Amino acid sequence: MSLKPITLWGHDSGPNAWRVAMVLEELNVPYILKMIDFRDMKKEPYESINPNGRVPAIQDPNTSITLWESGAIIEYLVETYDKQYNISFSPGSKEHFEAKQWLFYQVSGQGPYFGQAVWFTVYHPEKLPGVIDRYINEIRRVSGVLDRFLQDKDFLVGGKFSYADASFVTWYLIMSLFAENVNLEADFPILNAWLERSKARPAIAKIIQDREAAIKAGK
Repeated sequence: MSLKPITLWGHDSGPNAWRVAMVLEELNVPYILKMIDFRDMKKEPYESINPNGRVPAIQDPNTSITLWESGAIIEYLVETYDKQYNISFSPGSKEHFEAKQWLFYQVSGQGPYFGQAVWFTVYHPEKLPGVIDRYINEIRRVSGVLDRFLQDKDFLVGGKFSYADASFVTWYLIMSLFAENVNLEADFPILNAWLERSKARPAIAKIIQDREAAIKAGK
């Protein structure tokens, strides 16, 4: 039975919807990406889809499920559509829980700290050097954890690329906006090599290109 396309709401520059798109591409699940402006996120009709007024959100006509929060969406997609465990792991296995561990680290560690760094570096009307330093140092800490863990590994879990790896990519794509003095190649070479391996995958490379095109179109 052919699948109906999932609707994915996103914004051209935001990282979280694009990492959901990466998972959809890896799983070869059809989807329609709908861009929404910031000013429309906190009013109807979108607010009925995501009461938090953020992206991403999905509506899946195959299951009649609507979800928001990118981590929850990624878990849903792999549990629903990755029956061959191409980018996930069999339920109950050691790797199954390790992948969840890294996803939770991304949503609780990388996402919030990188996000605050963006805000205080790029958007906050007053420059607060102490606050900026705090979040840039957290970027270094999070990156250091990944760099050390990956010393003898190609990917985070089970020796293969998984949704755990995909979940980290997009925040690093935009890091030059807010962390110009963090040089991944020089400071975290193992992490940088892992990112390059991940970005070289056809599905990930496609979404990176789609994101760049969306940003250009939105200017």
